[in-house]
Amino acid sequence: MGDKQKVKVLVVDDEPDIVDLLTYNLKKEGYEVESAEDGVKAVKIAGKFQPDVILLDIMMPIQDGVETCRQLREIPELKGTFIIFLTARAEEYSEIAAFDVGADDYITKPIKPRALMSRIAALFRRESKKEQELTQIKIKDLIIDRTSYTIDKSGKTITLPKKEFELLYFLAKNPNMVFSRDDLLQNIWGADVFVLARTVDVHIRKVREKIGEDYITTVKGVGYKFDLN
Repeated sequence: MGDKQKVKVLVVDDEPDIVDLLTYNLKKEGYEVESAEDGVKAVKIAGKFQPDVILLDIMMPIQDGVETCRQLREIPELKGTFIIFLTARAEEYSEIAAFDVGADDYITKPIKPRALMSRIAALFRRESKKEQELTQIKIKDLIIDRTSYTIDKSGKTITLPKKEFELLYFLAKNPNMVFSRDDLLQNIWGADVFVLARTVDVHIRKVREKIGEDYITTVKGVGYKFDLN
């Protein structure tokens, strides 16, 4: 993954000028690039192309970017794919919706190609560090497996979207330690990605819905911890 010659990027946008701009700059950096002008085509192409990165607009014909991201996150072969929203939508609810369906980053237009290349590189650097961590954590009645992004709870397999999994993994790796929302944003989304604090709350709620309420405790006025008690 560190060799850019092997990194594949899917550009999804209905504006030809933006697709051309992104394609030109990505290819200049050595990436292999495919494109789609709407969400439905993006899902079909992604299944065959299996990109490492997807650059995704929100406002598109036929199917918007948020629904497209949700469908992409359901494709098992794309569990490790980075999805970056590139959009003119700067409203808070649009950003929360994007991260809620599994986005790794959210960048508002106008696009600055050099800054975008830097953000993509930062995602790969952070992923490389994570790959050096333990692949499996056994804690309480959970087995948390980073290779498959699954949780075994008393013999039952639970699959979490990427960011929900990483949030649980991080807290379980540091049991009984309290982390603020800012701490979690830094460690899960990274310093290069601007994410609203509410996004952490949404992801915590979703993790609790899937594994139960008895693992992640809210420490009022401070943050969250994986509780061993």
